[in-house]
Amino acid sequence: MSLGFGIFLFAVGAILAFAVNVSLEWIELSTVGYILMVAGVIMVVIGGVLLARKRSAVTTQHSSVDPASGEKVTRRESIASDPVE
Repeated sequence: MSLGFGIFLFAVGAILAFAVNVSLEWIELSTVGYILMVAGVIMVVIGGVLLARKRSAVTTQHSSVDPASGEKVTRRESIASDPVE
């Protein structure tokens, strides 16, 4: 959600900064646009960091020999914080 909201903020800021040609006495719309663009870039960066952090996985592999049969037994455990997997 933060990636999409960051892109939205950037787009609205770019529209205010470059496309709107309205002059108001009490606010400078181009400055508001630049502020929204910076906020959008920050949101995209934070969202990307959180997304990359959320998809980390830990895999553990244990190998041993069964003393009764002499076969090699391998056990794998995977812990992933990604709900898709």
